[in-house]
Amino acid sequence: MAQIRPITSEALEAFIRDNLPSQNGFSEDLQASNVIQPVINVTDAASGSTTPQYLQTALAFGSQTAYNVSNTTSTLVNVPGFYRVFGNALRATDSGTAITLKMSLTDGFSSKDFLDFSSLATGYNQYDVINYDFYVFIASGVSLTATSSSILSELTGSTRQVADVNGTLVNPSGFTPQ
Repeated sequence: MAQIRPITSEALEAFIRDNLPSQNGFSEDLQASNVIQPVINVTDAASGSTTPQYLQTALAFGSQTAYNVSNTTSTLVNVPGFYRVFGNALRATDSGTAITLKMSLTDGFSSKDFLDFSSLATGYNQYDVINYDFYVFIASGVSLTATSSSILSELTGSTRQVADVNGTLVNPSGFTPQ
């Protein structure tokens, strides 16, 4: 036999008020039932896409921009949106030469380093390959830059826009969902 019980929880009631505005103002308490009710998740279909997120962010020939930065600073991305950035850092020191190898976000006035593969002058030869793969949000007026201070070091990889500035996923080049 079905039983219905009131639920008294300010946290749950606040969640319902915040996430279901049409229910705001009803004076009824939340209730629970011991009757099993099936729930069907239609979020992908309701949003107009049946392609899973991991496929929408797949790499494609026309969707990515390759880069190779050595002995310079280069702007990798300056268009607002969400980007996947991946590749590897090759770092070699030559008898005590210090190396700067980093990625930064800059607004034109200041920079914030968030990946730093720099090495100190060690006095001996050292060779490293470091893989990286991350997502970054680029706001309007912000750029992603890569810096290499020596011909002995380089950042090599690719960028791929995965969503626009509003968070709408960007399909791989040439892909049109059915």
